[in-house]
Parts: sequence; structure tokens; C-alpha cells
Amino acid sequence: MGNYIKDLREEVGSRPLVLCGAGTLLLDERERLLLVLRTDNRTWGIPGGFLEPGENLEETARRELEEETGLNSGKLDLFAVFSGPEFYYQYPKGDEVYNVLSIFVCRDFEGSPVPDGKETSQIGWFSPENLPPKINPVDRRILARFSEREKL
Repeated sequence: MGNYIKDLREEVGSRPLVLCGAGTLLLDERERLLLVLRTDNRTWGIPGGFLEPGENLEETARRELEEETGLNSGKLDLFAVFSGPEFYYQYPKGDEVYNVLSIFVCRDFEGSPVPDGKETSQIGWFSPENLPPKINPVDRRILARFSEREKL
């Protein structure tokens, strides 16, 4: 969590915030998705995070992917924007958010994935048909929509 959100939390406590963020559906040459095992709730999810002041959403997606996995993204294509009550989330420590998420698809990247050890403890490649059982609730909705689109 960046300083911006930390500063907001000092003012409002754990009350719900509306936060904008971005994430990346990263696909390898075999069309497998890269997911990260989150350290806060021990679920698998899409690399991503919240917008910092002065960033655009594509910059956020690139920064978060690099921070959480060590990978540098090339071309990003906007997949969809997600919001609404189904994107409400309460973190294990009680902080509440209503997410507004811009999700990008990327097939062009450099590097070898390595978890950062702070936000992510493991990294794995998964076929869309064989995802791990414990997926972050917000990301589960995004991955379901991505799988539906890929079947068309």
C-alpha cells in the first residue's frame, strides 16, 4: 500500500474508501495466466494495485506488475473496467474498499517472475481452465469474465 492510501487511512480509519486501481492479466506463449499468492489473505490473484497521485492507470498496472513479480510489461490492452458493489472488499485488518479497477491484458513482457516477498509469496502460471482453488474474491469475478470472453 502506497503512502497516499496510508495517509488516507490515518484520517478515516477503516471506513470504506472508493479507490481506483489497475491490474494485469499476463499471458505466456501457452496462454497461461500469471497469478500471485498474496501475503495479506493467502489467496491467489492478479498482479495489481491502487493508483498513486499523478499516475495514469496504465502506469499503475506496469508499476504493480514490476513490484510484485519483477516483470516488465510491453504492450498493454485494456480488457475491462470493473466497479460496483460486487467489487467491495474488506482486508484482513478491517480496511474497507469499493474498487474501481482497470484490467489490462499483456502478452509482451520481459524478465523472469520472482515474488517480492512483501505483497506476494509465490508466483504461478495457470491455464484458465485449471485455476487454483483459493482465488481472491474480487479477482475471481475478473477471471470469470476473462474466461467467458476467451470462449467466444
